[in-house]
Amino acid sequence: MPKFDKMAYASADEMIFGQAKSPVKYGRDFTVGGGYVFPELVPHPRPGTEATKKSLMKEYEKMVTDVLDRCVAIGIPGIQVELEHVYQMTKNPDWGGEIAAQTKHLMEEYYRKFGLRSAIRATIADYRKPDEEDIRSSVALETILKAFEESAVGGADNLSIESVGGKEISDYCIVRQDIRGVLFGIGVLGSRDMEFMWKKIVEIAQKHGATPGGDTNCAQANVAMFMAGGYQDRSVPHTFAALTRAIAAARSLVAYEQGAKGPSKDCGYEDVIVKAITGIPIAMEGKASACAHSDLVGNLIAACCDLWSNEAVEYHDMFGGTTSAVFTEILGYDVALMNTSIELGTAKQLQEMMVYSDKYRDMHGFILSPENAYEIGKAIVENNTSYYSRAKAAALKAGELMMNDSQLKMSKFERESLQNALRILDGLPDKEEDFISECIDIYKKLVPGFNPANYGL
Repeated sequence: MPKFDKMAYASADEMIFGQAKSPVKYGRDFTVGGGYVFPELVPHPRPGTEATKKSLMKEYEKMVTDVLDRCVAIGIPGIQVELEHVYQMTKNPDWGGEIAAQTKHLMEEYYRKFGLRSAIRATIADYRKPDEEDIRSSVALETILKAFEESAVGGADNLSIESVGGKEISDYCIVRQDIRGVLFGIGVLGSRDMEFMWKKIVEIAQKHGATPGGDTNCAQANVAMFMAGGYQDRSVPHTFAALTRAIAAARSLVAYEQGAKGPSKDCGYEDVIVKAITGIPIAMEGKASACAHSDLVGNLIAACCDLWSNEAVEYHDMFGGTTSAVFTEILGYDVALMNTSIELGTAKQLQEMMVYSDKYRDMHGFILSPENAYEIGKAIVENNTSYYSRAKAAALKAGELMMNDSQLKMSKFERESLQNALRILDGLPDKEEDFISECIDIYKKLVPGFNPANYGL
């Protein structure tokens, strides 16, 4: 059940990059949210290297060494490396565990020789299939939990996941612009699945002395955002994708209600709203993640970050070195600028430039600007009687903000889409049990494989 009933910050003006109400310390003298932004580099192995444990471990050894070498070479004082599991690392839990141990060994060597502060995030792959199996009792679930165990034992400092509960419904509904189904799939089913998963993840982390990190709605809200795409794309309205993001914030909050401490996952674009509510440090990705995907919030999304990430970059050679080294340098200089502004007392000016460079570029940037994210957060905590009520309130607030700002330009197509979605949201039942009953009747018929029992219903 929802737990947060108040905001961590008195106003959006208190929120700034590098500083969180509840900093987290782990790894080798590594504190996130304690007054300093660190880079988080996510290296990705080349196709084929995952064929055997030996070849994959060798690939990770080279990638991580390149990251640490470049930090020392240009004077980056600290870094977090994310071991974002390819499926082979989760399906073979010992692989993920041994790669974590190997990475920890390298980081300890660089800390001893050069004083380089560092930490490891292990993100376990959620390969459960909600439309094909019992996701609360399956081989996939057992293997995923074993992978968490092995990674923590191996030396991962932070345990995270990109959970997929409710995806069978949201996938069906996003392409059809069915806001009721998105609210059900993400706001209700996704939240219930996170409650189930995060109780177990937190228990494992506490057992092994690791920090339970965070989750992201990458599998759903990011699908809507990337389908909305740029100015030339019309597969999904940008206003609809923004409503999906607001709903996702109410859902991603559940990890922290179950005991996660942060920092959050980098691809959780909703995390600025989560930070406003919880005060946890957050990882974000923007312009330096163009190696993985394009978006319309490259600068703005850094406004409140505590880790600054590149999302994922496949390991190859570039003129400036390997991709791991090059993107470490790019991230390192980005955070050096942020940290210098903190030291000079000009962080708010830099934040303002980040925000206004993208705030009116797109609806996503608009609702994720700190002041609007804060308002959406307030709507969530003020309507916390159920997962449904707070997710619905978040969407309605995001819609209200978009409709009432004359500087936000939208086409007739975008405006009509938004107005239609808001009319549907306004007409939905007041009580969660009535909404769930209505949705089960509808989506059991429309979505093959949808099983309410996967969500305790």
